[in-house]
Amino acid sequence: MSANGPTETIGLTTISRTVASLAVGVVHTLERAVAGDGRMRTARGNAWEAVCADRARAAQRRELERLVAELAAARAAARQRRDAREAQPVS
Repeated sequence: MSANGPTETIGLTTISRTVASLAVGVVHTLERAVAGDGRMRTARGNAWEAVCADRARAAQRRELERLVAELAAARAAARQRRDAREAQPVS
C-alpha cells in the first residue's frame, strides 16, 4: 500500500446530481463575474447571430445572382451586335 493512500477517480456517475448542479452553478456564477453580463453568450444571442449570418449569406447570394444575370445579359447583347454586323451585306 502506498504512503499517500488509495487513489480513486471520481466520474460524473459517482457524484450526485445535486453536487453536479451546484458545481455548474458555481462555474456559471464565476464566469458571469469574470466576463460580465454584457459579454455572456446566451441562446437568444446565438440565435440572433445565426439569423444575421443567414441574412448576410442571402444578401451575398442575391448580389452574386444579380451580377451573373448582368453578365449574361451583356454577353447576349454583345452576341446580338456581332450577329447583326455579320448579317449586314458588305458593300
